[in-house]
Amino acid sequence: MDPVTHGLLGATASQSFASRDKIRAAAFTGLASAMIADLDVLISSSADPLLNLEMHRQFSHSLVFISVGALIATVLVWWFVKSRLSFKETYLFSLAAYATAGILDACTSYGVKLLWPFVDERYALNIISVFDPLFSLVLLLTTALVFYKRQKLLSWLSWTWVVLYLLWGSGQYGRAEHIASQIAAQQNHLPVKTVIKPTIANELLWSVRYVSRNDSLYAYGVRISPFSDPVIYKGKAVRLLNWRNTYADYKGTVLYDDIQRFAKLSDGYLVRHPQLAEVIGDGRYAMLPTSVSPLWGIEIDTTSPHNHVKFETFRDAGPEVRNKFLDMLLGR
Repeated sequence: MDPVTHGLLGATASQSFASRDKIRAAAFTGLASAMIADLDVLISSSADPLLNLEMHRQFSHSLVFISVGALIATVLVWWFVKSRLSFKETYLFSLAAYATAGILDACTSYGVKLLWPFVDERYALNIISVFDPLFSLVLLLTTALVFYKRQKLLSWLSWTWVVLYLLWGSGQYGRAEHIASQIAAQQNHLPVKTVIKPTIANELLWSVRYVSRNDSLYAYGVRISPFSDPVIYKGKAVRLLNWRNTYADYKGTVLYDDIQRFAKLSDGYLVRHPQLAEVIGDGRYAMLPTSVSPLWGIEIDTTSPHNHVKFETFRDAGPEVRNKFLDMLLGR
């Protein structure tokens, strides 16, 4: 989730059990503490571009790290609130706020290693976009109301909104999942695995992708409105890359190891970029739900197999892409 929304939910968590005279200090503490988990984006290496991808949403978002993360947040924040809060109070408010970070991120896509270091798996509910302005705006208004009125009971407005919105997202996911099954059945496909998630900044237009038994990835856009029938936008298809066979001759090199790391990060959804033959992308993400042109990927250079791969992003937000997205979002 974006840092602002993390901060707002953290502030809500801290405000929820603060006394009237400490609500504002608690809100500040929660706001800052909830955002600290995302400082893992600073863990990077120019020599190893995949390190940042591997470390993001890893240990700093795990359940066992909450108490440690809260302590770090307390040390950083207490100097600003020590005239209002004791160190213990600051830690408790930080603990409540920091605990929301990994859980909220797990509601989005890409995944969070909640059970690290015991389970090396990313958990993703895919029920809300990583940026949802409606969700964030209402959370901002309700959190600000608690801050202004200094009435912690009003924090139930924030929690009610959060729970109801996430439940709606869960319901939308269920509908998209049902439609995905119908699409596959109509095409006489037997999906091996499926990834379903909301597109950016909304809960109406969903991305549906599944891999059939012939190792082809199929992409669809599905608009799900509570006031009208679903609209299905048929997308493109592409073969998954059999990278183990394609790059078998490079086994034991840095190049092969990096492809293997990226395959794990992409949950096996590796595809060739349609315009860039030397780029292997994550087939789960694209600018449009109907596109199989990956949003990011790694550049392969077989002439230098002992060097790390390059990580590239391909965010084309030009007029053509925006118009296509809006047409699908509005059901046109």
